[in-house]
Amino acid sequence: MPYCSVLHSTFAAMRAFLCFFLLVLFGGGVFAQKHNYSYTDNCKKAYQAFLALQNDAGYNAINKELAEHPKNLMPVYIADYEDCLTLLFNGGQDEYERRKPHLDKRLALINAGDKNSPWYKMCKAGIYMHWAFIGVRFDDKLKAANYFRKSFILLKENQTQFPDFEYDDIFFGMEEAAVDALPDNYKWIASIFGMKGNLKAGTKKIQGFLDRHQPGDLFYEEALIYNVYLNYFLLSDKEKAWSIVSSNEFGTKDNLLNSFVKANIALNYRKAADAARVLEAAQQNRYYYQYPTLDYEYGYSLLHHLDKRSIDAFKRFLKNYKGVLFVKDALQKLAYANYLFGMPETAMQYKQMIAEEGNTQTDADKHAQRFAERIEWPNKVLLKSQLLIDGGYNNTAYQLLKRYSPKDFTKESELLEYHYRVARVNDEMRMETTAITEYKQAIELGRDRHEQFGARAALQLGFLYERNREHKLAISMYREALSMKQHDFKNAIQQQAKAGVNRLTTQ
Repeated sequence: MPYCSVLHSTFAAMRAFLCFFLLVLFGGGVFAQKHNYSYTDNCKKAYQAFLALQNDAGYNAINKELAEHPKNLMPVYIADYEDCLTLLFNGGQDEYERRKPHLDKRLALINAGDKNSPWYKMCKAGIYMHWAFIGVRFDDKLKAANYFRKSFILLKENQTQFPDFEYDDIFFGMEEAAVDALPDNYKWIASIFGMKGNLKAGTKKIQGFLDRHQPGDLFYEEALIYNVYLNYFLLSDKEKAWSIVSSNEFGTKDNLLNSFVKANIALNYRKAADAARVLEAAQQNRYYYQYPTLDYEYGYSLLHHLDKRSIDAFKRFLKNYKGVLFVKDALQKLAYANYLFGMPETAMQYKQMIAEEGNTQTDADKHAQRFAERIEWPNKVLLKSQLLIDGGYNNTAYQLLKRYSPKDFTKESELLEYHYRVARVNDEMRMETTAITEYKQAIELGRDRHEQFGARAALQLGFLYERNREHKLAISMYREALSMKQHDFKNAIQQQAKAGVNRLTTQ
């Protein structure tokens, strides 16, 4: 869709929403009566459209519902998904500032509703939760923490007041699990606000909701996405997460959000070929290029196979993306690709750009910044093996690493990485004796270094032991990973290690 058409539809939707807002606040007659929360066919169409990243269709359904049922507050809540997903996927700072007033406007509308309805607090909690996500995305930590606290408290109160209102289970379950898995450097948030989490109880709530419902029911698709990420990253049940996104109920046809989630899980699960297939199919969707993050994922899926087309995907992402997260990482991957494909001058240009673009809010961007500050380039053999292993091309990586031994790597940093890469490829190929030996070598060499490989080796060795039901050894490795604090990807590694300890100490 042309850019002007997108703007026109967005502003038209905003005008309609503002008119509704003014009528509710200042109108009389029918608007003075109590409002309701009805999940009508129009609301269902809007909700499913927004969750498929089809905003025009979503707003068309919202506007139709407001015209037909002006006392229905459900479209007020559902419209908040568009702000949330747009800002999360492709929001720049200007867009964030422009949309921030929507939070208070929607809460004011919800406040006009029946306070004795279970939907009253749940809708407010859902809106606060959306803006907590947005606050994290824009590095507005205090606001994010405050919104999350308000959401958490509202949901907890609602469960007490309406114990049979099952829709709370989705959001409270997700928040309960998230609080339990907070990395150490964010624990102050939960402590200050008196929030207590429980990973297993939270995930059980979401799974229970899914067991009692089916696709097409209100919030089912959203609960399914939460379930995927909780299982993959916090419960470490990667196979279950992959089975969910590979099932028929997790449709990716005409659904860009599901396409993103499936590709994202595929990349994390070292299935880059699957990610590439999902994203190539998604490119047939006319909304695809409105979400540059999809090209970021596509670039990764190609680079893992050492495919030169990754350069064009990352360049499209940087050209169209309005945000700042993962910009440094994308520039680093462009530097890597040009370096590996024999274009050193272009690679150097991208490396120099890293310091000037984006920010260092994410672990990936911090890692890219450190790369930009170093004079040396990575060892090509180790870089290729990393990309291949992370993409699931294990046989190719194994044959590559077989041609080398520790004496071929004279730099301590390269020797550390060599042991980690050998451990990883042997682990993936279930040659566990060699994997354990190599992981331990990496832990010893990397314990006091700034590279991630010592902590990452401890985390992966914990996964290996947990997979083999050697829980005491797994816990010791997770705690080993937690003890290493000055390295790249600290937040991601510590969150997974903490979740591992929680899983195994609460059984």
